[in-house]
Amino acid sequence: MRRSLFVIASIALVPVFVFAQGAGGGQGGLHRTADGKPDLSGIWQVMNTANWNIQDHNAEKGVPAGLGVVEGNEIPYTPAAAAKKKSNYENRATADPETKCYLPGVPRANYLPFPFQIVQTGGQITVLYEYAHTVRNIFMGTPHIEGQLYWWMGDSRGRWEGDTLVVDVTNFSAKDDYRGAGAGLHLIERYKRTADGGLRYEVTVEDPDTWARPWTAALDLRLQPAGMFEYACHEGNYAMKNMLTASRAGEAHATAAEPKN
Repeated sequence: MRRSLFVIASIALVPVFVFAQGAGGGQGGLHRTADGKPDLSGIWQVMNTANWNIQDHNAEKGVPAGLGVVEGNEIPYTPAAAAKKKSNYENRATADPETKCYLPGVPRANYLPFPFQIVQTGGQITVLYEYAHTVRNIFMGTPHIEGQLYWWMGDSRGRWEGDTLVVDVTNFSAKDDYRGAGAGLHLIERYKRTADGGLRYEVTVEDPDTWARPWTAALDLRLQPAGMFEYACHEGNYAMKNMLTASRAGEAHATAAEPKN
């Protein structure tokens, strides 16, 4: 009798499960928005070591080992840019913009070890990053702004090519310094939902002053069920250092004042 009840209950649940799977599925099994575009909304996070090195790398102090995300595992630096890259790496404790709480820029913001949320509408897609409360707007179907206007996160203009969101990003601030590039940095990003529920991210990077030819990186993003949390970056906060210095000075003064036996 107990087995019969289990079978009946299981059969009764099948239509509900099929309906839940099919609702909003649309063409190709993708969940779609009201205008028929693939729904990219959600909180996403990369699960790799690209933030430390986007090429294959061994473990070292403060850096976990990992596989690269660059096609062919090669970035074609010009000789001058290669020298700058070496200098930046040697001085990364102070040269890395992240150590100064600066905005991470694109594409790095997408592979920092922090989640970000995509909010999608027909005319605009907004990306909210946990890191430094960064906000990025992707304007759909409109041209880049003309003139000398530069942003840390660039000027992002999107369009759909089938089920792939293509974003053209330019007008970067020279202070962004992505891998040695400056205001000449130009990106073509591609976002596409995958059959396993993930989000495939590809970016083609070019700047003739930094690289001999364009190069491409690709990585997978996963939905982050834990959500996003408060992030605080203490730019120029010397309070802790000053407190410790004062404390050590006080201890030294007290020791010096103690009677000598």
